[in-house]
This record gives sequence, C-alpha cells and structure tokens, in this order.
Amino acid sequence: MCGRIALYDDPDHLARLLDAGVDPDLVATWRPSWNIGPTAPVLGVSERHGRRILDAYRWGLIPSWAKNPAEVKGTFNARAETVATKAMFRTAFERGRILVPADAFYEWKATGPKVKQPYAFRRADGEPVVFAGLREWWRDAEGQELRSAAIITTQAGPDMPIHNRQPVVLERENWDLWLDPDMRGGSTLQQLLAPTAAGTLIHHPVAKDVGSTRNDRPDLLEAVSPDGDLGLNSL
Repeated sequence: MCGRIALYDDPDHLARLLDAGVDPDLVATWRPSWNIGPTAPVLGVSERHGRRILDAYRWGLIPSWAKNPAEVKGTFNARAETVATKAMFRTAFERGRILVPADAFYEWKATGPKVKQPYAFRRADGEPVVFAGLREWWRDAEGQELRSAAIITTQAGPDMPIHNRQPVVLERENWDLWLDPDMRGGSTLQQLLAPTAAGTLIHHPVAKDVGSTRNDRPDLLEAVSPDGDLGLNSL
C-alpha cells in the first residue's frame, strides 16, 4: 500500500514538468509537506478537452454516487488487480485517470510483533515520482464540489524489498497514454500497472516520527540507522 507521501516541490515546477496548466491561486496557497496522509490534499494532473490541468484533490476517492463522503473509507489506494471491475473505482479507471506527483513516499517493514520500521523511497534519477492515479468529482445537494483521488498499487517489484505491494510509478513515456481520454480500460492500460523496473527507486530507513501526520518537517526524510538513530546520508 501507499499511505504517506512527501510533496515539497513547487506546483509551478511540477506543472511545467507534467506539461500542465495550473491555477495561480493554487500556486500561491499550496504548502509543501513531508508527511501527507489520507484525506489530506495531494496534487494531480488530468486531461480535459485536450489540455492538462494540475489540481488539488482530497486523497481518498469519493465516487460520484456516494450518499455521504464521511462513510467512504479506505479508498486512498486502488488495487491494480481489481481497479477495472470494483464498483468503487471502475468509472474512474475508465474516464478519470490522473498523474499524482510526489517527491518521495514511505513504506513500513515489519521487524517484529507490532514493530515496524518506516522507509523513504524516491526515484534514483532524482526526478519526482509520478503515480498512476484516479480521480472523481462528488457534488452535494447544493452543488458544492469535492475533488478526490486514489493511487493505484500493484505487486511489489525488485525495488520494494520490504513490502508485498508498491504504488504504480509511471515513466514519462507512458504519461500520455495514461491520460488519453480515448483509452477506456483494456489490456493496454492494465500493462502499465506493473512494478517498477529494477533500479528505478532507492530507499533508506527513516525515523518513526513519520507515522504521525502531526509531524511534518524536512528531517523526516533524513536517513537513520535501523534502530532509529540518525547517521546515514539523507535523500
């Protein structure tokens, strides 16, 4: 699963990287975070009317047919194996695919009974990680809109030795295909929902403070020894 990300890059820079337009108000009001968890805002790029747009989304997908968003739980990740068929995600997979950028993400390794060590993952080439994401727009009775998103996960590959699943990371050459509104599911898109190739991601242990989103500061990404002491090179 993927339940924590770091996103401290400037939205203007991300928009240029992802060839997207962005609302100046979003650029002015967005704040960097080193510990984003479910229900907090994330950024995502969609394609609408031939133009890419960078927007903010609630992390945790709310389908348009939901009666009460507060009752929808655990939708911050969508499994690649069922995303095309599960009622919660299949409409978004058909026509709501987005790119979700991050500077890094966290995963936890079980090291003993009820003991887990967090690790930070980032791209080895220093570029932002771009996840395969989904988005939905939910409206209440007054027409107020809630934009929400999920990140797709798949079986772990060689770059994820500490867990049995990992987020789907899309390479630049596949961004257009993923966003193409004329693509409606099928095997072509499913082939993109694969683990990263070996060497794409690097990782190291980080302090257990990242387990609480109340902790949000740059040193959360600093490498530590496995027992939690600082002492390795940071990301």
